[in-house]
Formats: sequence, C-alpha cells, structure tokens
Amino acid sequence: MNEALLHRRLATVIGWAALVSLAVLAVLGLWVAPPDAVQRDAQRLMYLHVPAAWLAYLAFGVTALASALYLWRRTRSAVWDRIAGASAEIGVVFTALTLVLGSLWGRPVWGIWWAWDARLVTTAVLFFLYVGYLALRRIPGPGRATRCAIAALIAFVDVPIVHFSVDWWRTLHQEGTVFNDELKAQIHGTMAFTLFWGVVAFTLVYVYLLDRRYRLEVLEEGRDERELEQAIAERVASGDADGSPAPGTLVDTGARR
Repeated sequence: MNEALLHRRLATVIGWAALVSLAVLAVLGLWVAPPDAVQRDAQRLMYLHVPAAWLAYLAFGVTALASALYLWRRTRSAVWDRIAGASAEIGVVFTALTLVLGSLWGRPVWGIWWAWDARLVTTAVLFFLYVGYLALRRIPGPGRATRCAIAALIAFVDVPIVHFSVDWWRTLHQEGTVFNDELKAQIHGTMAFTLFWGVVAFTLVYVYLLDRRYRLEVLEEGRDERELEQAIAERVASGDADGSPAPGTLVDTGARR
C-alpha cells in the first residue's frame, strides 16, 4: 500500500514553499501591485479569486484523470481512487472559496452580493455536483469506487461550461483576463506578475494538501481494516468461550447419513 504520494522531506519542503509563497503574495497584492484604474482596491481580490478558481479546475481535472485511470483495467488501482477523492475534497473547498471571494468582489463592483449570472450559477452547480460526489464516496458496498469514478467524470462536464460561460452567454462577469478567445492577456506589469505568483502559490498549496489528504485516506483505510479484523476476532473468541461454534463452522452431529 502506498502510504504517501510524496517523500516526507519533499512534502515538508513544498509545505514551507507554499507558506512563503502565500506570504509574498500578500505583500505583492496589498502593497506592491497598484490599484485598478476603475475598480480601485476592490480589484486586489483578483489575486485570490482567480488562483482559487484555477485551483478548483486543477483539482477536478486531477479527479477526472484519476477516475479515468481507475476505470481503465490496465491501470486500475486503489491509488487512483484515493487520489480522486482527495483531490475532489480540495476542489470543493476552493470552489467554495471562489464563490465567497467572488461575492466579496461583486458587492463593491456590481452593487450586489449575488446575481443569477451564468458564471456564478454554473460555478455553484459545480460545487454541489462534487459535494454529491463526496457524499457518494461515503456509501459503502461493492463497486463503490467504480460508481464514484463514473460520477466524477460526469461532474467534470460542468468545468468547461463554467469556463466558457462568459463567452456563451451575456453575463455580468468579465471575460477571461488571461485565457480568452484571443489568448491575449488583459493584464500587464506588476499586476500580471502578482496574479501569476498567486497561481503558483495556490498550486503549491494544492500539491501539499493533496499529499496530506492522501496520507489521511490511507490511515483511514487501515483503521477500518483493523476494526473489521478486531470484530471478527472478538466474535470468534466469544464463540469459543460459550462453547458455540463460530459462524460458518461445520459440526458433526453424529446423525446417521
């Protein structure tokens, strides 16, 4: 059983790198990068909002890839199932963060906390799709991993819908700042560098959290196996103590056959 995705020392280095990167991002976003000409200081939320959205895409993409590898017989392994579940949990957290930061940003810019906008609605749908996926993973039974892998691939269909919603429908949400139809970045200089730094910092956070959650999943599986073995041992010991046979034991009654 693979107990971790990363070597412990490498995981520690990535964890510290993520922490330092977030601290540098705070300095860049609050003091170094200039305010936007129109949105002023409210625009600084972009340095968290965009990386959080990117991280949600990345996490759900990894979940979909791991699920596909689990469904393919040649690569089927419990490792892929664990990665899919761990990555989905991180994706749900950062999708929620994306929605909250977007609401905080929208209040001073749009004048409202929430709008039934295509980007916002499809992102909320994405959040609940993967909450449902995580709930499905909690249902035991044969074929659980296969069912969850199929559900993850179905839920991932909403990711490109979220991304292209600003192009397909008329929305309040602005078009892509970097990844747009013309593939021409609408941000430059210190603001562009700060945004890029935020994406790198959040990616490091994702890699660290994925490794930690994978380790926890392995520990949880080991605990469940030990509890099952202990329950069986106690049942056998109980049967021996009262003289009754253990379940499944054949007993010769002495009857003529």
